[in-house]
Amino acid sequence: MAQPKLQWKVLPSRAFLDEALLRSNWDRLNAQRGDLPFMSSEAVQAALQIFGNGSEVLAVGSAEGRCQAMFLLVPDGRLRWRTFQPSQLPLGTWVAEAGLELQGLSQDLIRGPLGMSLAVSVTQVDPLYAAPPMDGDSWTAAPYIDTAWVDIQGSFDDYWQQRGKNLRQNMRKQRNKLASDGVTSSMRVLSSVADMAPALRRYGALESTGWKGENGTAIHPDNEQGRFYLQLFEAAAAHGEAVFYEYLFDQQTVAMNLCLLRAGQLIVLKTAYDESIKTLSPAFLLREEEMQLFFGNSGIHRVEYFGKVMDWHTKLTSERRTLYHLTQFRWPWLKRFVNWRKARTTEPANAEVGKEGAGVASSAAHAARTETSTSE
Repeated sequence: MAQPKLQWKVLPSRAFLDEALLRSNWDRLNAQRGDLPFMSSEAVQAALQIFGNGSEVLAVGSAEGRCQAMFLLVPDGRLRWRTFQPSQLPLGTWVAEAGLELQGLSQDLIRGPLGMSLAVSVTQVDPLYAAPPMDGDSWTAAPYIDTAWVDIQGSFDDYWQQRGKNLRQNMRKQRNKLASDGVTSSMRVLSSVADMAPALRRYGALESTGWKGENGTAIHPDNEQGRFYLQLFEAAAAHGEAVFYEYLFDQQTVAMNLCLLRAGQLIVLKTAYDESIKTLSPAFLLREEEMQLFFGNSGIHRVEYFGKVMDWHTKLTSERRTLYHLTQFRWPWLKRFVNWRKARTTEPANAEVGKEGAGVASSAAHAARTETSTSE
């Protein structure tokens, strides 16, 4: 089926914050592609309010009298654009009707509403919701990271038996040590609006025990991170979509997972544990009990992590897929030029090129450079 011809308009991002109809259309389109809670209008609104700088724009594509695609975009240097991508959001901020191809939409953007731009990059795209296109004359789909998930099927005993023998033995030893030391371990599940603020303070205290505390990026009620997550999780909790799993040794919080839940899919957005505890793994003790809960008719059918696959993910699951960045160039020759520049890695930084060529090379090379940082 041919992609419909969309009529585009570009609005300041303020319009997204001010106009309820735009946010309603965003939620309608999000529901068609994954229905992800961290892509809800409330989540994106919080990210714009706290991490936006006012340069963001909202591109709205419509046809047949209805809104069919929306992209939040930011300038990425001269004549380049990319999706708004604070590290706290796992995917780039765009939504569209399920039948529309992302590559076609990005081509629309660069040929029309963005004016004389050289390239647009859609960052951190999930292939579940937009299959990566084969590289074309004027676009490229570049791998970003692998991410893991767990399908909740069958019994916990069967699932746990499929995990590595070393993991199972290690967990038994740790629980035996807790028992011999007279330490009572417990997990509590928090989901009310009133739970969110105090739980986030405890979470921030956990982060402060490790490297995030050392470099000043731990969640705190007075920093941007703290304000964003409080706004995000309180709004989600009001809809019954926020779930915190907190693990305690006696009355001491030692690990926490901060999650969003919608339609049976649990998304682990943040995880932390007390890094001062060296002889035990509170994070894995928590994960084991979480899985026991999930496999016990909890209504959860899938757990998504969205972060880069780490060693601990591989102990829980063998499932993974690759997120990618899509970059659309204005002209095919511009993509070829960028690739040529990349291939010349040994070229001296001050190599002579014409003034105009140097400007295009700089702009185009930067547009193709889609390494967006996501450390959350």
